[in-house]
Amino acid sequence: MYIDVIVIGILLLAVVLLFRKFSSFVYAVAIIDIALRILCFLKVKVPLKELGKIFPESIPAIFEKYTSDIVLDLLLWAYVFIYVCFLVYITNYFIHKKK
Repeated sequence: MYIDVIVIGILLLAVVLLFRKFSSFVYAVAIIDIALRILCFLKVKVPLKELGKIFPESIPAIFEKYTSDIVLDLLLWAYVFIYVCFLVYITNYFIHKKK
């Protein structure tokens, strides 16, 4: 079932249409991935089988589930690029933070 791809796609599309900035897209990807990883941690630590069926482990896990070979490599490199941008945004925020 493609429900995980559809939900994440709708969330990212809503962010792009509402905010129209690349930085908003980067933050949204990071927020979604961090939330999925927290849910994965809860899935492991709290034995709820329903949680594992509903939520994927992370965004790369979704990529690996539905693609392979060169497309997977391209998506994973794009994912790494987005996280590098996220790191730059967060670093700039802390450097230029007003005291």
